[in-house]
Amino acid sequence: MFTKLPKWVEYGAFTLAFIAGIVNAVGLLGFEHQAISHVSGSVTLLGIKAITNPSTALLLLSIIISFMLGSALSGFLLSGGSLKLGRHYDTLLFIEGLLLLASAYLLKNTFVYGIVLTSAACGLQNALATNYSGAVIRTTHLTGIFTDLGLMLGKALKGEQFDTRKGVMFLLIIAGFLIGGITGYVLFKHYLVLALVFPAVACFVLSITYRIYRLRTL
Repeated sequence: MFTKLPKWVEYGAFTLAFIAGIVNAVGLLGFEHQAISHVSGSVTLLGIKAITNPSTALLLLSIIISFMLGSALSGFLLSGGSLKLGRHYDTLLFIEGLLLLASAYLLKNTFVYGIVLTSAACGLQNALATNYSGAVIRTTHLTGIFTDLGLMLGKALKGEQFDTRKGVMFLLIIAGFLIGGITGYVLFKHYLVLALVFPAVACFVLSITYRIYRLRTL
């Protein structure tokens, strides 16, 4: 349950959602309103473009597959089903930063397929913290978050106990994603695709911070 999650998870969830919000804003502003941090819209667009524009459909398919491969990398490096100190979160965050940096470089040099590295980074991040004692945490999209909040509110209205910590966690993720979107807009306005450098640096800082915290705690 959420009550068993370590306290540092709240800070990490907010920061990761903030990073995803920036990345998704850059995707929406720079790639014909193409979302990057989740694949639902990409799958729909793939169906449309498969008929109207096969070359774009191939790019969309690459984005979708890259998201899954990023998640697969997290699955490969993380062992066990629990979220706890000592796992390779710092390594994955560092890899995410590298993927974002590489994507920014390729996109700056007009290689449009560089966007697949950004998608892989989001897939990797989304798989960082997925399941722990029945608790589900997603940091790159909000559909499930709003669904769960709605369910919790509905149950609370009929007298069931409201899980306060779970609610706070969800609100932090929403706030992080929203603030990230605002930040992403401002960064894109000034730096265009190089705005991806900023979430990359944030990943490096988060990776180093987690490593130091881990070494001091274990």
